[in-house]
Amino acid sequence: MVTIARRKLLAALAGAAAWPIAARAQRSGVSRVGLLYSTSLQFSDDFQQGLREAGVEEQNVLFERRFARGDYERLPALAAKLLALHVDLLAAFGTPAVRAAKTASMKSAPAIPIIFAMAADPVAQGFVQSFNRPGGNMTGVTSISSTLAPKRLDLMREFLRDDAPIAMLINPHNPFSEAERRDTEVAIRAVNQRVEFLTASNQAEIDQAFAAIRPGRFSIVIISGDNFYLTQMQRMAALATQARVPAIGPLREFAAEGGLLSYGASIPDVFRQAGMLAGKVLKGAHAAELPVQQATRFELVINLKTARALGIQLSSKLLALADEVLE
Repeated sequence: MVTIARRKLLAALAGAAAWPIAARAQRSGVSRVGLLYSTSLQFSDDFQQGLREAGVEEQNVLFERRFARGDYERLPALAAKLLALHVDLLAAFGTPAVRAAKTASMKSAPAIPIIFAMAADPVAQGFVQSFNRPGGNMTGVTSISSTLAPKRLDLMREFLRDDAPIAMLINPHNPFSEAERRDTEVAIRAVNQRVEFLTASNQAEIDQAFAAIRPGRFSIVIISGDNFYLTQMQRMAALATQARVPAIGPLREFAAEGGLLSYGASIPDVFRQAGMLAGKVLKGAHAAELPVQQATRFELVINLKTARALGIQLSSKLLALADEVLE
């Protein structure tokens, strides 16, 4: 038989577990936020800018950062370590990190709120119930880069050749790769082209993949939006230029580091949006009720110096579409 005293104790413990983050932060003065990265990229300034826009100042937040540096197998252990620190909120960047965060949070009670920033469809991945009402303990920002496949292919249309297939580089260890691969195949079939998928999950395999991209073998190369690849933009840009093949990458850094073209979401802006959502949760909102946001800024960047190095004359139509042209 449960005594009155015991019932009061259980009620008090349940109430403490259900306290909104804002109430707990008010007691301590500082919220502890875990940041789980699939790679070594941080964009911390952009995330903190989002927090400020939501009314949360950095001095009121203690950040705990963990980086997988492209080794996705480390993510479950890193997520578990962050939860062991009793963080008030966990922000996960990149689909592999989000999956690890979700799995780890299922073992904690109550489930810790998770803010994500990734390229995948969070509904298809099973992270949220819907975009408008996520449910559960997760919400965030997605750029859904797989839907960009037709656009990237259209931007590269003037470089396609009937006698040479398209090459696409994907990371087989990224759970999002299969969806991106399917969408790209559909887009390529629509223009009656052939495609070969090259796989790489580390630097050595990237070198091996580009070794297969000999001059003339492929008409173009498309680089997928894998999180590890985002740390390898300079390397890939140089290898593509050495292979003398037009290549398009998933974000501005590819063109800035010497790639021919890049088209994709503005990653700094995605991190800023994620920071705003995190700030709202820290101030007492429930992740389940905050709609998932989609990236709002997409940019086409062209590197003219690389075009000249490849002996390519870019059309005026393509140049007119560019958000930025690098000399």
